[in-house]
Amino acid sequence: MTATEDTAFLETLRSYVGRTGAPQTARDPVNSATIRNWCDAMRFDGEALETAAPDDKGRAPPAMLAVWTMPGAIPREFDPDCPRGKVFMLLQQAGFASMIGVNTEEEYFRPLEIGELLTGTLSLLDVSEQKSTALGVGYFVTTLTEFKNQKGERVGTWKFRTFNFKPRQPTEEELAKKKQRQEQQAKIPKHLLVRPRPAMMKETAFFWEGAQAGELRIQQCRGCQRLAHPPVVRCPACGSYDLGYRVASGKATLYSFVEPVHPPMPFMRYPYVVGVVELEEGTRLITNIVHCAPELVRIGMPLELVSQQTDPGLKLPMFRPAAPSVNRQTRRFEEVQTGEELPLRPIDVTTRRIVAGAIATRDFEDIHHEAAAARRAGLPDLFMNILTTNGLCTRYVQAWAGPQASVTGINIRLGAPNVAGDTMTLSGVVESRTALEHRGQVVVRLSGRNDLGDHVTGTVTVELPLGGRS
Repeated sequence: MTATEDTAFLETLRSYVGRTGAPQTARDPVNSATIRNWCDAMRFDGEALETAAPDDKGRAPPAMLAVWTMPGAIPREFDPDCPRGKVFMLLQQAGFASMIGVNTEEEYFRPLEIGELLTGTLSLLDVSEQKSTALGVGYFVTTLTEFKNQKGERVGTWKFRTFNFKPRQPTEEELAKKKQRQEQQAKIPKHLLVRPRPAMMKETAFFWEGAQAGELRIQQCRGCQRLAHPPVVRCPACGSYDLGYRVASGKATLYSFVEPVHPPMPFMRYPYVVGVVELEEGTRLITNIVHCAPELVRIGMPLELVSQQTDPGLKLPMFRPAAPSVNRQTRRFEEVQTGEELPLRPIDVTTRRIVAGAIATRDFEDIHHEAAAARRAGLPDLFMNILTTNGLCTRYVQAWAGPQASVTGINIRLGAPNVAGDTMTLSGVVESRTALEHRGQVVVRLSGRNDLGDHVTGTVTVELPLGGRS
């Protein structure tokens, strides 16, 4: 398009701003089966089923607000009055056929009860000028959906922004730089590009065999039961040569750490952290702290074992922030202070989690189900949809705040995609607290970071009881 054509096209798109579509009624009322499927998909790894189940009153989690009126896998008839549908159609015809969700802002007026039938009415708020991003060139489209039940009561709102784009093609300059990097990489001896493999001896074979099996084995004297690491040929306590091993629980705390900078090593990915880890069994070992940004590493932080495949023939035992348990007692407003840090929560981004989350949120965009479709959009594999991220963020804050806390709003923005095979670690800090008439309001600022950078940033607003525990 020429500049004139671009201007005319944008004017056409913006002619729909302010228009409202026909109300869309959910196919089914709020029901326990859909709630349970959503809770199963949002459950953290290793978490008991009941901790992610519907509450004792059978109410839907607040973050399910937008799920009920989603069309699902069966396409609905085109609504000629829907301004978003018309804008999307124009964008697709102009070649901006790929789409991802980038922002979601939801406000929850009260929990949804079993049997309520929701109707969502969408209005178009804005269409941006053409923008160039890492994904490609396109337009940001912002809509607002107001939800009511069958009695006409407002139960929540959903502001949603998508990016409709043409997948980005590398420029000649970028291709030239890539070729230059490859040529420079080719000059580095191959053995310097691969993480050095450990020297395996008779005395240490048990340790490396355990690593391949996903275990952390610590040498133990069969005579006096003393543990030793690194492995020795003779027990330093009783002198026995009869040595075996014990499989560590995988629970540990961080004794000390350092972030190496120089000299740079081609086989390492920067930044990275080396830590001295104190095992639950009492011994210490030096390893890497993974799935945690260096600025979030704290001496004394609880850690858990994770097996990392450093090359096709080698696994190494490393440690990451230990997943916190779900709080079964609701926090009181008075005991929460501004600046309080929430415990870190690592979440493995598996193909199963991505697909389960997309189905549970009734999002059947092929980029969240089919690897080939994701690659056509310029990504290496399936990636998580924004409604799953939204659910995980609210679950993270709810698990910290307790079962009787009420999530009343969320405002998040997506950055680096959560691609299958990565790990996202959620972190949060209490940004503000406000005493209301009968409850206290707390705003938690959170972020979720993966190997590519910040996947999600934003805030979750939660209300806590005043006075005694609930």
